[in-house]
Amino acid sequence: MTMKLQMRSALAATCMTLAMIALPARAAEVPLVTGEQWTTSSEAVKKAYLVGIANLVQVQSAYHAANPPPDAQSFVPRLAKGMQGQTLDSVREGLDRWYAANPTKLKRPVLDTIWFEMAVPGLQKNK
Repeated sequence: MTMKLQMRSALAATCMTLAMIALPARAAEVPLVTGEQWTTSSEAVKKAYLVGIANLVQVQSAYHAANPPPDAQSFVPRLAKGMQGQTLDSVREGLDRWYAANPTKLKRPVLDTIWFEMAVPGLQKNK
């Protein structure tokens, strides 16, 4: 697969992710990405998913820059702080390692895994 095609695939996956999040929908209608989808996805799709999450965090952080919401109203400031020092590749590799080490937990949502296995420990480190 050429680099141009990989980038188009990644961009398309990012756009689809953002479109799904942006559409008004009930929680039951929003598809939840779990370890099942993660472990069967290509590196480009995984990266696109993470870019989408990173973009959402950046947009919300910028929107609330002057007046951040309290922790009870948004987990985004804590997520950003807990993920300091991480890169797209380090998060992707960490998720790959976690799901490989926990094959019986493939139904766990990727966002849960990011939060509990990366962000929360990062918050403890980045106090």
